[in-house]
Amino acid sequence: MPFENYVNSDESYTSNQFYEKLLKEIPDLIFQFKIEKDNTYSMPFVSHSAMEIYGFEKDYLEHDAGVVITDRILKEDVKGFLKSVLKSRDTLTRWNHEYRVLLPKKGIRWLKGSAKPEALEDGSVVFYGRIADVTANKEQELRLILSEKRFEFALEASMGGVWDWNLQNNTVFYSEQSMKILDLDEEEGINSFENCTSKVHPDDRKEYLSDIDMHLKGVTAVYENLHRVQGRKGTYKWILDRGKVIERDKAGKPLRIIGTHTDISSQKEREDELKKTLDIVSEQNSRLLNFAHIVSHNLRSHAGNFTMLLDLVDDIQDTQEREETLLHLRTISNELTQTIEHLNELVSIHTEIKIARENLNLNEFFQRTLNVLSEKINKHNVKIISLIPDDVYINYNPAYLESILLNFTTNAIKYSHPDRQLEITYQLTYEKGKKVLTISDNGLGIDLDKYRNSLFGMYKTFHQHPDSRGIGLFITKNQVEAMGGKIEVTSKVGEGTAFKIYFNEKV
Repeated sequence: MPFENYVNSDESYTSNQFYEKLLKEIPDLIFQFKIEKDNTYSMPFVSHSAMEIYGFEKDYLEHDAGVVITDRILKEDVKGFLKSVLKSRDTLTRWNHEYRVLLPKKGIRWLKGSAKPEALEDGSVVFYGRIADVTANKEQELRLILSEKRFEFALEASMGGVWDWNLQNNTVFYSEQSMKILDLDEEEGINSFENCTSKVHPDDRKEYLSDIDMHLKGVTAVYENLHRVQGRKGTYKWILDRGKVIERDKAGKPLRIIGTHTDISSQKEREDELKKTLDIVSEQNSRLLNFAHIVSHNLRSHAGNFTMLLDLVDDIQDTQEREETLLHLRTISNELTQTIEHLNELVSIHTEIKIARENLNLNEFFQRTLNVLSEKINKHNVKIISLIPDDVYINYNPAYLESILLNFTTNAIKYSHPDRQLEITYQLTYEKGKKVLTISDNGLGIDLDKYRNSLFGMYKTFHQHPDSRGIGLFITKNQVEAMGGKIEVTSKVGEGTAFKIYFNEKV
């Protein structure tokens, strides 16, 4: 039906001109579409935007509306287009649909149609509506969807989650991945900041709150913190938390902060394992330096003495002098043998994969030590005080336990005070559920302020004694640690020393 037939006025010509001009200024396609009772259809009216929208003149579309379906709408979109139109016709509900067309010059364009259907008395249905080119909006929407998918994929790939803190109402929103990371229930998807803070490990909470506060005040450009959070089962996991304020009011007060967090528990475990490995390597390097010290000084010194004395033997004619020189050679040989034995003993401690253990009566081994050293104890008039119960057993290596008791007892005798009778006390106590043996004396004592860091070093001596070798404490410490224990020492110069041996077994 021509447009002018819809205008019933004495000023129809003027009105027609007005509407024609008005329609030309509208970029959207204004149309009237009619579906007859026999399912044929026509387009009684199409605005001038037909060429812009469909690439056809308005008169052409009014003559043949089907060309839009056959020549313009993409084949994969035709079925959906027709289904939406027929549904709107049958239910007389507003038609709203998006579809694509292929234009000769513009290529593929996205169109959005909207129309109101109206049933006529003859059984036909007329649609009054408009069609707009929404390509720009659609492309923007698709880019946004693509960007969101990329972001989601990146987060999933990094095992990260997203949180959004609204400071105005003090609520924190968590993404699905965040809820998995934090082990939250569904109802905790939106939470208060205080509740989130309560899940942070007490040891990490102060620094966590401080880092957030510094960012909110603008001190730091980005918020970043590493902390532990507690899950529903009470276990903790390590979280790397990052965020940034994205909205402030006119006064600069933060209104909203968005961030991400990542579960780095496995990474933290690997770092801890690496640190332990580095500590072991560092310790081994320290021991290697001690071995290098032996080789570079002691063994070289022995070798030099051998060379010098052998050179002298060749030049000595006197029999007695020659025998004395050979005696010196024997002494040097014995010293070299002892040094090598010490080395072998140290190597044995650190190369045994599994050290044999037995259930040993501590008091029996203590008595064995007294028997072995009875001559020295009697010679130096040593007073022995034993506070070791008869029924205490230690799960230990027999050779190590014997060596430990012998070394500490021998050292106490060796460094006794010349002005008083030596007293050595052996006492078994319990600390934090573990057995502790304390061996104390009233001897010369050690200046710990001066020697504490080198006390257990190889070939470290602290008194001028002819029998001092500096090997006993080093070997003893290594034996105790090889059994999983530790040694602590207290001492005061002129008053005496106490060594505490912690056994690695619970009472």
